[in-house]
Amino acid sequence: MTTERDRLIDAALEHVVFDGMSDKAIAAGARDIGISSSLAHVHLPRGGVDLAAAYHRRGDAALRTWLATTPLQGRFRDRVVDAVMQRLRMTDREMARAGAVLFALPQNAALGARLVWETSDAVWDGLGDTSEDVNWYSKRATLSTVYGATVLYWLGDETPELDETRAFVERRIDGVMRFEKVKARLAGLPGMAALTGLATGWIHRPAGARGPGHLRDVTRPGGGDA
Repeated sequence: MTTERDRLIDAALEHVVFDGMSDKAIAAGARDIGISSSLAHVHLPRGGVDLAAAYHRRGDAALRTWLATTPLQGRFRDRVVDAVMQRLRMTDREMARAGAVLFALPQNAALGARLVWETSDAVWDGLGDTSEDVNWYSKRATLSTVYGATVLYWLGDETPELDETRAFVERRIDGVMRFEKVKARLAGLPGMAALTGLATGWIHRPAGARGPGHLRDVTRPGGGDA
């Protein structure tokens, strides 16, 4: 069901190409659908940064749907790459640039990191990750680093099929896999198994949430997820 907030976001995004992810774009969108600026502020209290976050989360929701309905083939490494590339294809580059400007600001950096974590969580959930211990966090943290770097590379990629971006992702994923192999060998050293067991014994997947990106957002009316 389309809510008034959804309609406002749709309308405001039409103005981003001219006004950026800004209060001005939101005000123009509010005028387009006939709501007051004060009500627009209720829906998007942080202005442009809330608009950018809403756009990003729409992409994550679309990715979750795609992963749930699209059987991916090949090695697990290839499935991760396919998921990352699909997430980029679901994103308008100009919208991403406009959002990146805001998330580069110190006051918005935490939210930007949270959104990247949410995307990584969507990938791992969609690929069937069932880890419950420290690995739940390490997988998402590692992929967040890869995805964040990939977005910056993708913003400058002019190849028709994003071939250079895909090659970049593959190199980064290969680097992670080499690290995981080294970590596995280190785990076999005397004393390391005990330390690993200690960590996995008290670090668990968050109960009732998919991750930091799904904690309650007190800036939204009712305190729900943004």
